[in-house]
Amino acid sequence: MEWEARAEALAATTTPRGSQWREPVASTPRHGFVPRWWEIASGDGLGVWELRDGESDPERWLEAAYSDLTLVTRVGPAHADHAKPDDHPDGRPTSSSTLPGLVVSMLRHAEIYEGADVLDVATGSGYSAALLAKRLGDRRVTSIDVDPYLVEAAAGRLADIGLYPRVMAVDATGPIPGDYDRIVSMVSVRPIPASWLSTLRHGGRLVTVITGTCLIVTATKVRNRRWAAVGRVEWDRAMFMSTRSGPDYPPGVSEMLGEIRDRAGESVSTGRYPLVRVSWNWELPSMLEILAPGVEHGFLEEADGVRTALMAHEDGSWARASARGDEPPVIHQGGPRRLWDILDGIRHTWLVEGALPLHGAQVLIAHDGSMVLSRGSWEGRIA
Repeated sequence: MEWEARAEALAATTTPRGSQWREPVASTPRHGFVPRWWEIASGDGLGVWELRDGESDPERWLEAAYSDLTLVTRVGPAHADHAKPDDHPDGRPTSSSTLPGLVVSMLRHAEIYEGADVLDVATGSGYSAALLAKRLGDRRVTSIDVDPYLVEAAAGRLADIGLYPRVMAVDATGPIPGDYDRIVSMVSVRPIPASWLSTLRHGGRLVTVITGTCLIVTATKVRNRRWAAVGRVEWDRAMFMSTRSGPDYPPGVSEMLGEIRDRAGESVSTGRYPLVRVSWNWELPSMLEILAPGVEHGFLEEADGVRTALMAHEDGSWARASARGDEPPVIHQGGPRRLWDILDGIRHTWLVEGALPLHGAQVLIAHDGSMVLSRGSWEGRIA
């Protein structure tokens, strides 16, 4: 297949001229790492996962592989490599080939240098390990993933193009063999796994994203009794799947979101601000995740123009806000916490201060992986 020109074009759009990552992107056949993938297609008004097979449509394969897009390779426990053409899995994506521009961005934040030993967390398709091995050489790169099949497949596809980094089936939240100058995570975590801090050499740098947020954290390991690493939230943003220890994520509270569509609230009020679709934002849900981690969201648009935002948490807290147009929403809330009040408090801070104190915040990471974020008078804790 004639992929080289497409890879060069992808490199030109995802790396600046002179970048150390331009040549690895331009010379890596990404399509070989994603022979099959899942795409959301519209069916009966709902999003339905449909299989795409590269060999059956080579032009579509090349177009997808050399676009700066994430290609989902696994939904729930269903990997595209093992799927039948008429399979339509349910659930959340559990593995993917991350969009190359974001892979490059995370590698750039890691400040990788010649001779560094790098741990690539979340092997996925193997594409990020390929870029690292091309840049540093095989023996400098270790890639881990919780899924044995992903590791086996990625190792085989890396070998097909003459690359042999160490690729292992390892739970990233548990013990990790070896020690490293850099840890680059293509999966989100909360808190930082203590094993990362143990395996990172003094002066080494880690890069990851906090689960449920767009916050990229970079931190350097230090010699300090109280803090294991010190860093900041970058003036950049990204979102990744979170770590998992099994074949799928545990059940969320999607059933609860359905149950609260018509439930009368223990508290009923009028909102201070127009209705917002929280999940379509970056900073707003990120701050909410810091203050009230684990909230899940739903959104409904009715034929009569009424829009409804839903919030639910596993502790039983819930909120429903409904409004037509820019009218003030009617808020129903229940459970131990008032979730919409927390959200409105964040929006109030945003309006008063002109921004939320997230990006640029200092990050202090304790030896157990818990974090303190601070900027100005604001402080947030992540355990």
